[in-house]
Amino acid sequence: MNNLCADIGYKSVNHYGEQLCGDHVDIVEQGENSTVIVLADGLGSGVKASILSTLTSKIISTMMAEGIALEECVSTIAATLPICSVRGVAYSTFTIIHLIDNEMAEVIQYDNPHVILFRDNENYDYPKAEMNIDGKKVYKSVIKLQENDTFVAMSDGCPHAGIGIAYNFGWNRDDIIEFLQPLTFNDFTAKTLATILVDECFKLYGEKPGDDATACVVKIRRRAPVNMLFGPPSNRDDANRMMSLFFSKEGKHIICGGTTSSIAAKFLHKKVKASLKFESADVPPIAEIEGVDLVTEGVITVSKVLEYAKDYLKDNESYTHWGYKRDGASLICRLLFEEATDINFFVGRAINPAHQNPDLPINFSIKMNLVEELSKCLKEMGKRIKVSYF
Repeated sequence: MNNLCADIGYKSVNHYGEQLCGDHVDIVEQGENSTVIVLADGLGSGVKASILSTLTSKIISTMMAEGIALEECVSTIAATLPICSVRGVAYSTFTIIHLIDNEMAEVIQYDNPHVILFRDNENYDYPKAEMNIDGKKVYKSVIKLQENDTFVAMSDGCPHAGIGIAYNFGWNRDDIIEFLQPLTFNDFTAKTLATILVDECFKLYGEKPGDDATACVVKIRRRAPVNMLFGPPSNRDDANRMMSLFFSKEGKHIICGGTTSSIAAKFLHKKVKASLKFESADVPPIAEIEGVDLVTEGVITVSKVLEYAKDYLKDNESYTHWGYKRDGASLICRLLFEEATDINFFVGRAINPAHQNPDLPINFSIKMNLVEELSKCLKEMGKRIKVSYF
């Protein structure tokens, strides 16, 4: 087994005036290292298109994950979807990216713009084999994966952006490649790349999209563990065991909480260097301990991280805040959302006497809920999560 993993992110904007998106992305995992990603674009827009694309993506992703042949998947789609009385066709176009053991990718495309693949920061013209399935022209590619390969799948709302507004004939695939290529030199996450692309489409439409536009980015990267320590153990005698396990883990180390950082500093025979510099008005200052990558305050900082995590999974609008700021919450976000693939939480169950003041909105259950909710958000981002309580 190799040490590669897939970072997957997507974003959509709806056709102007529509409440539902006619595009749908579905992701199904097959064990730890194999994944099926389907981007479907339903005929038209609105409710009907949304139903068509959702059905298509769900059927294909489920059947592919069960190992059923592509021909049978496409035949099932053709037989399942209703016929359009106007156009006489009944389908949603689709793109499938099937990652196998994070070593090979099967890319299957039907009537969507062809997937863009950046390899070594350049557009890579991968081979495509044409197939005819039930009268439908389907393209299939088998690609051996390399670290930093970046796949960009999209609905036709992306290259249609700007027709009659910014461009006479739309923003074609070559234009999109030229726009994205400089961004591949940065360590942007898949979600951030998808967000940048769709936001640009939204602008080219004059902020009134004439079609649903969706981008789904799959970035192949090396596994990167990050370890986060939050709170002292309920039993003081467990402090050394907790610290030994935490610092023995490979990867970067984050410590959250004043008492926790004091215990860690004592274990390392180092000092806590506190700072009084507020980088952000609503997040307490960070501190430093030699040998630790990041030291922050506890509950208030982690609450802000959770707020950013929830937004990241929706519209990712807060990226302009946490993507560049130097406060504790922003620095944790960059480590957890962008760098980490595997996150180990070490959570102490000790009750902080300071949090028992009835005038304070913080208590023990809130701290535990923070860890549970943040873990859930990070799992949705595709991270591997392990939580250990002490």
